[in-house]
Amino acid sequence: MDSRSFLLSISLILFIITLISHASAQSIIQIPSHKTQITGDRKIRVDDGMYCDSWRFSVETNDAGIWEYVPSRCAKYVQDYMTGDRYLSDSEVVSSYALNFAKNVNVSDDGKDAWVFDIDETLLSNLPYYEKNGFGSEPFIEESFDEWVDLAEAPALPASLNFYKELKQLGFTIFLLTGRSEDQRNVTDKNLLFAGYSGWEKLFLRGLSDQGKPADLYKSEKRSELVKEGYKIHGNSGDQWSDLVGFAVAERSFKLPNPMYYIP
Repeated sequence: MDSRSFLLSISLILFIITLISHASAQSIIQIPSHKTQITGDRKIRVDDGMYCDSWRFSVETNDAGIWEYVPSRCAKYVQDYMTGDRYLSDSEVVSSYALNFAKNVNVSDDGKDAWVFDIDETLLSNLPYYEKNGFGSEPFIEESFDEWVDLAEAPALPASLNFYKELKQLGFTIFLLTGRSEDQRNVTDKNLLFAGYSGWEKLFLRGLSDQGKPADLYKSEKRSELVKEGYKIHGNSGDQWSDLVGFAVAERSFKLPNPMYYIP
């Protein structure tokens, strides 16, 4: 090979190396931040958006088990979900399935066909509070939340309010079963009326003997009281699995979305 050919070959090689380096740099710039997620024996790399979507799926299906607060990398994701159209749409879809079921119940005239509702994040939305407290990404402070409850200003979750009114038209007897304490009865009544709810048969709150009980046990016991009184619980709506499971469960239970907190 003569010197001219040798120089041309070297130039071509350098040109190819430059192109490869440039392409690699571009690829690095375009790749979003990734973290390693271990799934069984597999290790996969996922960006925050994909991870948080999978995390929300896991907590909604109760696969995640007990968790204390939203992972820091998902705080913005939960904020966008709760304040965006997706949360409202998910709530509407759940309520539409519940209404379709309710319309197929043969409601009698004896007033014993019942539907049970949780309150917080089921009938009432506490988003104004959580907007100021990290959407569940910060440790829960009971005293601070109680101050918010005392304002009695929580708005209705629109899908739930519409569904509630439909149930009244269908002739269901409605019971409200909340983890709030008995000393919050007056402000809870006031808030429900302020948000547009009315005509419930009874509002259950935690009395002294209920304090410290796991939510699933407490709510099961209250539902059991209804069953003993002759009520048939056709439906139960709540944002926590502990609203729905246990004993004296409803014929159908409907889980509303809530990736902000978990109550065992």
